[in-house]
Amino acid sequence: VQLQASGGGLVQPGGSLKLSCAASGRILNIGDMGWYRQAPGKQREMVASITWGGRAHYADSLKARFTISRDNAKNTVYLQMSSLKPEDTAVYYCKADLTFRDSHDITIAQKDNWGQGTQVTVSS
Repeated sequence: VQLQASGGGLVQPGGSLKLSCAASGRILNIGDMGWYRQAPGKQREMVASITWGGRAHYADSLKARFTISRDNAKNTVYLQMSSLKPEDTAVYYCKADLTFRDSHDITIAQKDNWGQGTQVTVSS
């Protein structure tokens, strides 16, 4: 199984970006999905999370500008970011709780599966 994040890039302050993270492989079920970020020299922090049913939770400082959503049919979680600031510059990682079949056809329920990260740079 794999989590593939995409959509990062360079954006000017005040601009918007939409990140995507798709889960692939022999997936049977996806539980909570979320986005985290890590700026240079800082610890990784939670940005937002969302349950299978669509209940979202945000870092207090970001809820006014960021929106998390998911498409369960596509095994994908999104992060719409608006009014971006230089301090939003970071590598953004997705995380998901996955149930899948491994190469031996054994069902595995595994929390905290991480994607590879996508760089977001906010600069003029």
